[in-house]
Amino acid sequence: MARLKVTVAYDGTDFAGYQIQPSGRTVQGTIQSVLQKMHKGEAVQISASGRTDAGVHAVGQVFHFDTEMNIPSDAWGKALNAMLPGDILIKDVAEVPDSFHSRFSASSKEYHYKLLVSKEPDVFRRNHMFHYPYPLNIRDIQKACGYFLGTHDFTSFSSARSEVADKVRMIFALELLEEGETLTFKIKGSGFLYNMVRIITGTLLEVGQGKRKPEEIKAIIAGEDRALAGKTAPAHGLYLYQVNY
Repeated sequence: MARLKVTVAYDGTDFAGYQIQPSGRTVQGTIQSVLQKMHKGEAVQISASGRTDAGVHAVGQVFHFDTEMNIPSDAWGKALNAMLPGDILIKDVAEVPDSFHSRFSASSKEYHYKLLVSKEPDVFRRNHMFHYPYPLNIRDIQKACGYFLGTHDFTSFSSARSEVADKVRMIFALELLEEGETLTFKIKGSGFLYNMVRIITGTLLEVGQGKRKPEEIKAIIAGEDRALAGKTAPAHGLYLYQVNY
């Protein structure tokens, strides 16, 4: 029996999310269906570093599974990609020790959130960037980013639907990059709560619009109350960029 670590990218537009559900097309369900065919009808369970919501994309999601099939690691990617739909791409497959777990072995994750700041939307990027037609004070946003760094209780930036009791997380880096009309938030942390990146993004956009001062972030974090933070940014601008081990 071998344990395989798989890095996968997917376009979340036409998925009801990563995690398998009773109804709706999912990334997990699609991959497991292909693996079942490869294993001659035997069900194969994959375990990912975490789930992503409907519309959220991934550049470097990671999952693992166990198999008795004797196939070289480099051949697994070719075999899976030949059977998977075009909105899922296996990027890397490697054999790992039995002690490896895609979720519990992770040391950090990096997410990117992409925005198109322009008067008119782009029909070709409408599912992959959040169109934001309002002017932004980039300097204020960058100043506000600094208040998120370090270890904090991020209750204020977690969905009320989150069932996780411990909401303390460490943020290693948070920056905003400009490239023409494209803005990209890059955030790296020890882990993230449900909707955390999207709520942080929505709050920072309110800072950029002048609705909040950068210094208010400190009080919002300390308040540990979701009602204190900004709106949740839409799912389609979010990318799970990388999982580190």
